[in-house]
Amino acid sequence: MAISSMNFPMLLSMPSGMEWLWIVLVVIILFGGKKIPELAKGIGKGIREFNDAKDGIKKEIESGMKETPSSNSTNIPANQQQTNA
Repeated sequence: MAISSMNFPMLLSMPSGMEWLWIVLVVIILFGGKKIPELAKGIGKGIREFNDAKDGIKKEIESGMKETPSSNSTNIPANQQQTNA
């Protein structure tokens, strides 16, 4: 059966009740009951670090957008400019 003949959006849909049961069963068999909390803790820590980094980058971009261009340029006051006379 070719993929083109199948309903492609159905391949990308979320698992339903019975499929979740199979997924949980396979995870328990592969990792064991004692490793699952450690795995969840590691995933949570990774998500937290990712969100902290994302927020830091967002703040950096926002603070960069608030800076005015004139504060970064090297303007010389009129009384200190040299004239070629």
